[in-house]
Amino acid sequence: MASGGEKKDQRRGARERLLAEREAQARRRRLRGRLLVGGALAAALVIAAGVGIYASRSAGSGAGSEAGGKPFVRPAHTAGEDGVVVPYGKEEAKDVVSVWLDPRCPFCAGVETGLGPTFKERAAAGDYRVEYHFATFLDGALGGKGSKRALNALGAAVNESPEKFMDYLQVLYKNHPEKESDDTFGSTATLLDLADRVPGLRNPGFDKAVKELTYMPWVDRVSKAFYGSGKKGTPVVEVNGKEVDVLTGKGLETITPEAFGRLVAANPKS
Repeated sequence: MASGGEKKDQRRGARERLLAEREAQARRRRLRGRLLVGGALAAALVIAAGVGIYASRSAGSGAGSEAGGKPFVRPAHTAGEDGVVVPYGKEEAKDVVSVWLDPRCPFCAGVETGLGPTFKERAAAGDYRVEYHFATFLDGALGGKGSKRALNALGAAVNESPEKFMDYLQVLYKNHPEKESDDTFGSTATLLDLADRVPGLRNPGFDKAVKELTYMPWVDRVSKAFYGSGKKGTPVVEVNGKEVDVLTGKGLETITPEAFGRLVAANPKS
């Protein structure tokens, strides 16, 4: 018969095994979310019979691109070669939070609605700078125009101001379609209607850029930069170049702002 001490050790061991299993399940769910660039991506890869074909189709450099013969126009307030990065915050900030998103990705919506307000608040306070990178592979994987047209509209927003870009990004993700296969953002009328929710964003220049797809050549370069980054899917969040996990594994739920603050503190610049 086990002694009282042995029974206590057994209960402790059982609790530790249960916690370990729960953590393993959470990791599996998070991995599933990350790879859910989605099941649709895997299908596209098989159908395309090769990553090169898939990348070409998704990057929008082929017949599916709406850039046409439009001249390249770089939105104001962007950074990097050809303005493929959208920064927010003080350039001299000690830490950098990098975020990769696809406008149609539901897990990206989870990250941005869960932590986006914190990104904006803390970057404005000078705690760190946020750098947004975008992908548009879901248009290629699932068909449609929503990722690219939404990014074109975001380009029009950042051309107005970084603050309006941040607010419009929040609006888009708060009104994100439940399914990534839903091409709601393919409608420029919808994108303009949502822009009404950002005070001061709608003006003739913004409206024209959204309707006429002014920034689509920029969108294509941003999309190609994603493939050059080596990232395999979205969302991805990095602190000073180190990838961190911000999804809890419970649907689209993210860690708390406080927990994210601890991640920033735990990953200083090397």
